[in-house]
Amino acid sequence: MAQTLIGQIDRVLFEGDDGFFIAVLKSGEKISGVYYESAIENIKGSAITLEGEWHEHKKYGRTFKFDSIKVNQNELFFFLNKIIKGFTKKLSADLIEHFGSEELVNILDNDIERLLEFKGIKEKRLKKIQTSWKKFRSMRELGEFLSPYNVSPTLLTTIATAMKDVSEPCSKIKENPYILTSISGIGFKRADELALKMGVSAEDENRISSAMDYVLLEYCEANGNSCIEKSLLFSGLDELLGFYQKEYLYEAALVERVSEGSIVLMQHDRLSPARLYDAEKFLYDTFTKRAKLDSGGFVKDLDAFLVDSELKLGEQQRKAVEIINNGASILFLVGYAGTGKSTTSKTILELLNTRYDNKEIITCALSGIAAQRISDTTGFESATIQSLLVKHEESDKFPYSVVLIDEASMINSTLFARLMGKISNKAIVIIVGDDAQLPPIGAGNVLSDVLTLNLAPIVKLTQIYRQSEDQAITLIANQIRQGEVPQYKGVYEDFEFVDVNIANYYALKNQLTQEELKELREKNSQDIIAEMLHRVVASIEKARYRLNNKQIKEYLNYFQVITPMKGGTLGTTNLNKILQEYFNPNPKKCIKRGELEFRLMDKVVHTKNENMTSWSSEGFKMGEDSNERRVFNGMSGLLFRIDEEEEQAYVFYPNEDIVVKYEYDELKAYLMLSYALTIHKVQGMEYDIVVIPMSFTHFIMHNTKLIYTAITRSKHRCIIIGESGAFESACRRVAVTERDTVLLELGKS
Repeated sequence: MAQTLIGQIDRVLFEGDDGFFIAVLKSGEKISGVYYESAIENIKGSAITLEGEWHEHKKYGRTFKFDSIKVNQNELFFFLNKIIKGFTKKLSADLIEHFGSEELVNILDNDIERLLEFKGIKEKRLKKIQTSWKKFRSMRELGEFLSPYNVSPTLLTTIATAMKDVSEPCSKIKENPYILTSISGIGFKRADELALKMGVSAEDENRISSAMDYVLLEYCEANGNSCIEKSLLFSGLDELLGFYQKEYLYEAALVERVSEGSIVLMQHDRLSPARLYDAEKFLYDTFTKRAKLDSGGFVKDLDAFLVDSELKLGEQQRKAVEIINNGASILFLVGYAGTGKSTTSKTILELLNTRYDNKEIITCALSGIAAQRISDTTGFESATIQSLLVKHEESDKFPYSVVLIDEASMINSTLFARLMGKISNKAIVIIVGDDAQLPPIGAGNVLSDVLTLNLAPIVKLTQIYRQSEDQAITLIANQIRQGEVPQYKGVYEDFEFVDVNIANYYALKNQLTQEELKELREKNSQDIIAEMLHRVVASIEKARYRLNNKQIKEYLNYFQVITPMKGGTLGTTNLNKILQEYFNPNPKKCIKRGELEFRLMDKVVHTKNENMTSWSSEGFKMGEDSNERRVFNGMSGLLFRIDEEEEQAYVFYPNEDIVVKYEYDELKAYLMLSYALTIHKVQGMEYDIVVIPMSFTHFIMHNTKLIYTAITRSKHRCIIIGESGAFESACRRVAVTERDTVLLELGKS
């Protein structure tokens, strides 16, 4: 049975990235649970009411594990201190004490200049307070409406900010609380909790419909599918809503959604969100139509053209050039690491260059670094897919006659459809990719599906071209792709495996207790880190040379640790803390957010697709006005400026050539350190030196696609440090990406 505990947080013992924390109250009791609304620092010293149960924690002993937490504080004090920019705790308390809550609100509304009489408020601070107060004034009405339902101040901020231009927001929420799910940061579960407190029936139509969206989103966007079996959707709804045999409710909601066109019912009782269905149906139709077009060909004597070329082609590579020369308007050029995709791409573009001017030819890729690489290797103009779409958003079509799309395995369905929709119907399209890599983040698996369905001309490059006997990355990567254990312990110029094994591990596994085994594994992880740090020390001087000479892009892409997971001793969270101490030990300024610390000149990565305040790098230097610009998950940058007074940080992203501004409060949501990154995060990237920890603690993640992708991120040197047994088992664990997609369904019809 749930118990209640009241107290004040004295100090935080542990704080995770996911909002989970363990703390000690001033009374000495330990508490644990999840607080999403803001950094735990914000509620230290505040009176809190907790509901939950006592339990025994392995490390911290008797702990009160709470299910709900309520901060009991003067509403206006919290509002001013945590939400309105310009107020400190002391200033908020002094003003409330001096004027009283009601009079202070009146002054902020009607006579804000009076605050200048108050010590500590100057013109600059007053302007900041005034702007922020105007922005969030509507929250007081929302606050009064939502306060009976225990809505936290930060959730209130999120709702009010998103609905600041909505007329009568309270009425709209009352009418359908599930409209809140359209707000970034508020999913179905949070909206549902509020709706049920407001008295919404468990079988309410809006609730069922919103839950359906949530299950669809989880299955599709989160897991990479673009359609779902109806029975799977219904069982997902049962689990989410705690229902049993309520199919009639789901059927009614589904009929409504299908008739309004937001969900598409396909054959074999499969359902797809309309947005994903439309994207993949468009791709299916586009690829099949383009496959039938004839460009008329280019040169009469291909042999003579190839003799004049400085690039020498193998049989498979020549076949790709022939297909284009024979009139194909679309080609999928698929090749593994080291098979000469770049050489073939360059030759095809030079062939097309016999008819089309340079300005009519464009190459593009998802990541900035991949776009730069294809430009360097082919000599033709390049851009990221996103910047290309933004640049031409006012036009119906791109002004190009040839479009080459690189790293196509990374592109999800919706982005692929947007890109193909912009390409002129008469243009020639070359799509280049490697289907041995990890599938895209987001719904769909376009490259793989096209290969399965044979929708258009395809050339597969499998012949490996090695620069020399001493270079083994491509050979090792391709053996792993095929599920073979390579000769990984040889001495090579570009690849090294450092053995950090647990002696007699398999024998010990049967003799030791779980706790002893855990300690042994932890020691092994620490040994792996120690070896990793030797490599860091050996590389740090060259890395700093690049940074000191303002070669930001070269610094960011010089040395990179990549690992399968975020958590654990060898996960990104822990490794980033350790590596930060080596790469950036004595910062002039830093920002602390719970366990996380951002330092001036830190390597960082943006973690969500979001519109942000930004400048071109030149515009920032010249003091030009900022623009709202889409900043994408995975962009890698340098935190080069901290404004402590305004509580803002600035990051330069060299691949995109932009500067982005972050409020302190946004840092945890949008940025993370990037000295260590997950393998999924570095798809499409390339680094001079890559270091990969290899441990049985990551066994659940290990497979051929993951290891192949990790190894092929290295340009000059790949160093794997860890357990040879873990590496060998990963090499044998062949990964096959199976996704439920609309493309595959359409291919069956």
